[in-house]
Amino acid sequence: MVGFGRDPRRLERARELGAIDGAARSVSEAVEGCDLCFACAPVGALPRLVHAALDAAGPDCAVTDVGSTKQELLGAIDDARFIGGHPIAGAETAGVEHARADLFQGAVWYLTPLAHSEGLLYERLHRFVVDLGARPVAVDPATHDRLVAVFSHLPHVLANVLVSQAAGRLLEHGEALRQVGPSFRDATRVAGANTAMWSDIYLSNRAAIIEEIRQFGRALDDVAARLADGDVAGWNDVSREHRRALLEADVAGGPVHELRLTVPNRPGIVASVALALGRAGVNIIDMALAPAADMRSGAMTLWIAGDEQAARARELIGGLGFPVGEE
Repeated sequence: MVGFGRDPRRLERARELGAIDGAARSVSEAVEGCDLCFACAPVGALPRLVHAALDAAGPDCAVTDVGSTKQELLGAIDDARFIGGHPIAGAETAGVEHARADLFQGAVWYLTPLAHSEGLLYERLHRFVVDLGARPVAVDPATHDRLVAVFSHLPHVLANVLVSQAAGRLLEHGEALRQVGPSFRDATRVAGANTAMWSDIYLSNRAAIIEEIRQFGRALDDVAARLADGDVAGWNDVSREHRRALLEADVAGGPVHELRLTVPNRPGIVASVALALGRAGVNIIDMALAPAADMRSGAMTLWIAGDEQAARARELIGGLGFPVGEE
């Protein structure tokens, strides 16, 4: 594991803590002979960094990123070796000192392959993500940005607004407001998070965030009307059920099915299968590729958890025109 960054002191600290085995003096030195390259930077800096990595990397190196928005980046990259990525993990803290071995355990890790992304490189990245304990989910860039706008970016916006509103009340009421409760602390934990990183995120995904803010405003107007009418019990009960459904949807379960399909060996096949299943909410636990001797076709093996998801996967794969069997 080789690291490259702007601050030699941070790199040395990462080496001391065992996060990396060694530090490189340039991007080209860092990617020399490597199988996987992760570009980790504020989203505004990612296009330049990814281009530099692709220019220096070999033909068999998969390059990915961990940025929070995808459309702008994918619009700037046109290379079969690049596969966009975004792990849904982390906290408001930053720096290698806060690294944890269990950070990605059970976390969703979005992958946004290009239509012509190299299948074998996608498989390598997918397997690496699984080995970290995360759950890779393939999704197209536009869908990704709409999703993260509501469950990641909007909460940061709301936390910032809430602390500013509370600060205004503090000026009015002084010491009476200083002892905030745990619900306020939990809801505002991410307020004011890393400005360099989050300024880029807000601007990169501004259209989707603006739409979510407007929808949230309309929802708040509805709550205000309910309060005026004294009718909030049903609204509160529905919210509890919605939260339960969201939490249950995040838990994979059921028997694991091994699906085998034969596909032609052409660019985009792996991405098309992964994206079709990802759009339908079918989680691929693991995958393996085995090209035929003549390299004209190949076997693709997918492991899917749950009877219903496996049946849905078979239906979708069949719809793509690929024969599928189950071991």
